[in-house]
Amino acid sequence: MDDPVLLTGAGGRVGQAILHGIGGAHEWRLLDREPLSSDRLPPGVTDDDVRVADVTDGDAIAEAMDGVGAAIHLAGDPRPEAPWNSVLSNNIDGTQTVFEAAVGAGVEKVAFASSNHAVSAYETDERTPEMYRTGDDGRLDGTELPRPGNLYGVSKAAGETLGRYYHDAEDLSVVCVRIGNLTEGHPPRNYERGQAMWLSHRDCAHLFDRCIRADYGYEIVYGISDNERKYYSIERAKEVLGYEPRDDSAEYTLAGDPKDGA
Repeated sequence: MDDPVLLTGAGGRVGQAILHGIGGAHEWRLLDREPLSSDRLPPGVTDDDVRVADVTDGDAIAEAMDGVGAAIHLAGDPRPEAPWNSVLSNNIDGTQTVFEAAVGAGVEKVAFASSNHAVSAYETDERTPEMYRTGDDGRLDGTELPRPGNLYGVSKAAGETLGRYYHDAEDLSVVCVRIGNLTEGHPPRNYERGQAMWLSHRDCAHLFDRCIRADYGYEIVYGISDNERKYYSIERAKEVLGYEPRDDSAEYTLAGDPKDGA
């Protein structure tokens, strides 16, 4: 893509994983509510490519969106325990602001960072912890209804629905990525659920690179590595986006240490 890619929430964990992995592969316009230090910018990106603004500021988002070819929307309150007033403003109103600005600027596609919390209430006492293990064949694949386990998850489900609306009403290409447990270097330590939904930094960067490059209409996909034990299907991400993850939590012990030969 010749036009820049707008990345909101560029200073956060997911944004930094993306920029460290594919920062040299695209032209970028970065947005965060706080200034970004030089070590958070990929090569070739300068302060002129950074916008400091709140995601609910419609004028600022419209200015940031002008002239870009695609957007990755990460900004929002990431706390699972975030209260309603915060997720309503930062996650729901902010996401609507981003979609509206994308349509107004004629942007082709938006990748929306949804979350495993949009479906976390499927993890009932009757199903856990067996559903996190290799013997369980149950998979969520993105066709199921949202079933959030907290208000943060509600806000992510709302963002997915906003994406559906803007695709149907405005023909905006939207992919919603239900991100798992992102950690760098190794899966979450001593945490079965986290290992089943592990997303490595390099797989995260590759997945969002495919969100920028692929052609799609409206999609919900799961953002995890190709873990042997998983309860999210990544087949749709592979089929539609061309996602080819390289990491697997089974190559590590439950303590997070690489196994022999990994």
